[in-house]
Amino acid sequence: MTRVTALFLQRRRRERLSEEEKRALEDAVAEIRVLPARHVLVHQGDTVTRSTMLIEGLMCRYMDGRDGHRQLVALHVPGDFVDLHGFPLEQLDHDVATISRSKVATFPRETLLTLTRNHPHLVRMLWFSTLLDAAMHREWIFRLGRLGAMGRVAHFFCEMKVRLSLVGLSNDNRFHLAVTQADIAEACGLTPVHVNRVLRQLRDNGQLAFQRGMAHVLDWHALKVTGEFDDAYLYVDGTPD
Repeated sequence: MTRVTALFLQRRRRERLSEEEKRALEDAVAEIRVLPARHVLVHQGDTVTRSTMLIEGLMCRYMDGRDGHRQLVALHVPGDFVDLHGFPLEQLDHDVATISRSKVATFPRETLLTLTRNHPHLVRMLWFSTLLDAAMHREWIFRLGRLGAMGRVAHFFCEMKVRLSLVGLSNDNRFHLAVTQADIAEACGLTPVHVNRVLRQLRDNGQLAFQRGMAHVLDWHALKVTGEFDDAYLYVDGTPD
């Protein structure tokens, strides 16, 4: 039987979880929900009574500026807890939403409290997953603060290739990424028009082709150089395919 939580920390220390801990995490799932695309799951300031793991699809965390423009602060792939940090914080300072149609598993706060009492090593692994989020946040800050437009977009696609590879969703340098150019712009601090121009340049340079949600990395080494990308911050066990 396929476990709902089978992709959690896949190729990132999952093997350190005992079978008992994996069963405990699986048993903690209270509900599985299918959400439509562009659905806001948690609003900024909401009291968080449960945490959510993404099983299928693509989700994001974002903040809105006073001018109405959205800034993505995280993008989530299957296997990610999208709001585990809300468990100790009890509310979020940002919104959580789907990008594509998504399937999620929910973990009530009371159940997570039980896990913290009965499974201290599992709690450290949950803590590790939130630290991975923090590492990605730092890298996103670097990307926005130090890279130009080409570098930002190249770095974004490098990260998504590696993260999707870890959960078996990238094959032979090709992967599906259900984002629009507007989404990429909001993740990279650019305008959609600028993103369109950068994507053309990356294609013309023989590094990346992206069309209708399908990405094809044409030259992995060159794309990493352009994006100044090093996957150390993703804490991968071994080297992704």
